Amino acid sequence: MDNQLIYQFDVQKIDGEQINLSEYKDKVLLIVNTASQCGFTPQLKELVELKKLFKDKDFEILAFPSNDFGGQEPLEGTAITEFCESFGANFPIFDKIRVRGPYADPLYKFFGDKKQNGRLSSVPRWNFHKFLINKDGRVTDFFYPFTKPNSSKIRKKIDRILADKK
Repeated sequence: MDNQLIYQFDVQKIDGEQINLSEYKDKVLLIVNTASQCGFTPQLKELVELKKLFKDKDFEILAFPSNDFGGQEPLEGTAITEFCESFGANFPIFDKIRVRGPYADPLYKFFGDKKQNGRLSSVPRWNFHKFLINKDGRVTDFFYPFTKPNSSKIRKKIDRILADKK
């Protein structure tokens, strides 16, 4: 397997189930580190809207809660799911992880190392940092937290990748 793809990573869903990211093969992904007590938390609603916009396409949002910034994710387990569902979350929510520093989850270490992913080096500076992954499992872009999920910038890039034929 190409080691510049996200499909090399196993992740844990909030219910404890381990899955491999290859389950999302042939889908465009927006991977976001989330937090329930952040000024950007209203973006959960915008993520729901974005998912609805592309509901008939090969698109998915993957949420990875993190407490790395200001202790803004104090919730654990099903409390995180319930909180996200209060915004109408219609996308998978994974177990709370570290997204920066020496204890960062391997997926996020991959995002932060251009040598590993072949494309970019981006470490989240805060909650709601977004990574865009193409249908082949390659990192294609990232967006800072202040870029809203339903911004034209993100929508156009998703549209462009969805239109790409393999």
